[in-house]
Amino acid sequence: QVQLVESGGGLVQPGGSLRLSCVVSGSIFNINAMGWHRQAPGKERELVATFTTGGSTNYASSVKGRFTISRDNAKNTVYLQMNSLKPEDTAVYYCNLKRFGNFGSLLNYWGQGTQVTVSS
Repeated sequence: QVQLVESGGGLVQPGGSLRLSCVVSGSIFNINAMGWHRQAPGKERELVATFTTGGSTNYASSVKGRFTISRDNAKNTVYLQMNSLKPEDTAVYYCNLKRFGNFGSLLNYWGQGTQVTVSS
């Protein structure tokens, strides 16, 4: 069973930084990608950054140049370094893992989320 656990959220002032962590456990095969999504109250959940098994990365235009996704394979952990935070970055951030299932499907696994609040 795949399990994802996020940590590192908190309250910061505009312009501040946070680093989110996602620890992955369980039997994982056929992984397509891992990454981060976020959801603010009343808004759709959106992709923030992804890191594929092939090593490529993808960022939402709103966070390019400010956020960086990285990994530590020895610790089974994926990180999201967030710099120059803005109030509009306030959201619950979720770790996500995608893997191939049967019948040509992609399966999604989610952590419980960690709250990031950017406010002065």
